[in-house]
Amino acid sequence: QVHLVESGGGSVQTGGSLRLSCTASGDVYRDLCMGWFRQVPGKEREGVAVTSSDGQTKYYGDSVKGRATISLDHAKNTVYLQMHSLKPEDTALYYCAANSPLCGYGSGRLLREKYKYWGQGTQVTVSS
Repeated sequence: QVHLVESGGGSVQTGGSLRLSCTASGDVYRDLCMGWFRQVPGKEREGVAVTSSDGQTKYYGDSVKGRATISLDHAKNTVYLQMHSLKPEDTALYYCAANSPLCGYGSGRLLREKYKYWGQGTQVTVSS
């Protein structure tokens, strides 16, 4: 089992930036591919950014391309999501996700069904 805990959410104004963190514990000796998803009430959970276990392959959702960066710190078993130029439409509950050893191929890595492990989520609210 892998346990994921997110942090870093909060309220920010339009145009601002934030960094979310997600730390994995448990069976972290596995090769974990990890990612960030987000969801607003009444909508599907959307893939925001995902990374392969070696941090070399990354995919971003169209809505955040150019504004988001995902990164891995293997020493800390932590994945980060740095976002800038935030918009009100970025308001959502952000979830960290992980799977082992693969998370699909190509842009399919952004599909929620590719991930077995999920965090509880951290709220991000962007005010205009």
